[in-house]
Amino acid sequence: MIRIARVALAAAAIGAAAGPVLAQTPAAPDPGHTAWMLSATALVLLMTLPGLALFYAGLVRLKNVLSVMTHCVAIACLVSLLWLLGGYSLAFSGAGPLIGDLGKFALLHVGRDALKGLIPENLFFMFQMTFAIITPALIVGAFVERIRFGAVLLFSGLWLLVVYVPVCHWVWGGGWLMGRHVMDYAGGLVVHATAGVSALMVAWRLGPRDGFPRDLSPPHNPGMTMMGAAMLWVGWYGFNAGSALAANGDAAAALMATHLSAATAGLVWMLIEWRRFKRASMVGLVTGVVAGLATVTPASGYVGPLGAIGLGAAGSFVCYQAVEFVKQKLKVDDSLDVFAVHGVGGILGSLLVAVLASPIFGGIGYAPGVTMADQLLTQGLGVAATMAWAAVASLTLVFVVRRLVGLRARDEVIDDGLDMSAHGERAWNP
Repeated sequence: MIRIARVALAAAAIGAAAGPVLAQTPAAPDPGHTAWMLSATALVLLMTLPGLALFYAGLVRLKNVLSVMTHCVAIACLVSLLWLLGGYSLAFSGAGPLIGDLGKFALLHVGRDALKGLIPENLFFMFQMTFAIITPALIVGAFVERIRFGAVLLFSGLWLLVVYVPVCHWVWGGGWLMGRHVMDYAGGLVVHATAGVSALMVAWRLGPRDGFPRDLSPPHNPGMTMMGAAMLWVGWYGFNAGSALAANGDAAAALMATHLSAATAGLVWMLIEWRRFKRASMVGLVTGVVAGLATVTPASGYVGPLGAIGLGAAGSFVCYQAVEFVKQKLKVDDSLDVFAVHGVGGILGSLLVAVLASPIFGGIGYAPGVTMADQLLTQGLGVAATMAWAAVASLTLVFVVRRLVGLRARDEVIDDGLDMSAHGERAWNP
C-alpha cells in the first residue's frame, strides 16, 4: 500500500510519485482526494459487511449460515475498538523496526485538522481500520461450522494485535521491510499472507469437520456466494485504488489492474473446471475471481495491464492447485480455502511483482540501483518473514485460546448447527 512515508521511495524509483508527494505539508486537505478516500473507505468496509459475510454464508450448510455472518459482524465491531485503542498507533506511529509506539493512542493528540499527506488523518485512520477489519474476518472461512464463538472473538482480537499490527508496521508503517523497499501496494503480505497462513494453522489445530474431505454437504446457496463475491469485486476497487491515497492516475492504474486480474482469473478457473468436469460452476467462477483479486493486490499499483492479466492467470491456476493440495495432500480442512485462495494468491503476487513491475511489462520499475533479481530477493525475504511470524504467532494464540475458553465446539453443538446452539437464531425461520 502506498503510505505517506513510502511515497518518496516510489518517486525515487520512477522519477514521479506513485502517490501524493508534497514539497511541504498543505494547510488544508485536498477536497478531491478526500472525497475519493471517503468513498474508498466505504467500499473496503462493504467488502466485509456484507460482501465477505454473504460470500462465506452461501458456502456453508444452512444450519451454520447465521454463525458465519455473526462472526463477521462481531469481528468488525471488536477490531474497530482495538484499532482505536492501540492498533493504529502501534502500526503507524513511531519509527521502530519491529513495532510502533502509543503516541497516537485513541487519537488523543490527533486533531480534526491533522493531515496524512493530502487527506485528514482521521480519514486515513478509518481507511486503515477497514483493512484491519477484513483481515481477521478472512480467517473465519477456515474454521466455520465447528468453532466456539468465544474462541473466534478472543483469537481475532489477539491476532490483530500480535500478527496484523506488527506486519502492518513492518511493511507500511516505517518498519524494517519498508526500509528494505519491499513492494506491497495494498496487502499481499499484510492482509492475504498473514490471514492465509494463520487460517491454515487454526484449521490444522482445530481439526476437520465430520465427513472431511469427501462426505461434506455442498454449499447451501451458491447464489448468495455470487452476490457476496460481486460485492468483494466492487469493494476491491477501494481496497487497491484507494491505496494510492489520492484521486490520481496511480489510483486509476491500480483500479484497472485490479479489474483485469479478476476477470482473467475468473475465466481461467472456469476453463479448468470445464475441461476437468465438463461444466463450469458458479462457485468455481467467483472463487477464481477472488483468487485473481488476492494475487493482484500487492502488485496493483506497480504493474501495467499485461502484468495484471498475467497475475490473474497465474493466480487462478496456482490457487486451483493449492485447493486440492491442502485438502488432499495436507489433509487440512481449511473449510472455505482461505490459505489456498487468499494466502497463496497474496504470496504469489508478492513474488511476481518483482518481475512484472519491470518497465518491460509496463510496470513502474524499481528504486535506483535495484535490479529485478534484487527486488525478487527482497520480496522473498518479506514473504518468508511474514509467513514465519504468522504461523508461529497463530499457533501460540491457538494454544492460549484453547486453554482460556476452549476452541472446538462440542460434538452435539456441531451436529445441531452453530446458529441455534451459539446464537439462538436461524438465518431463515420455517
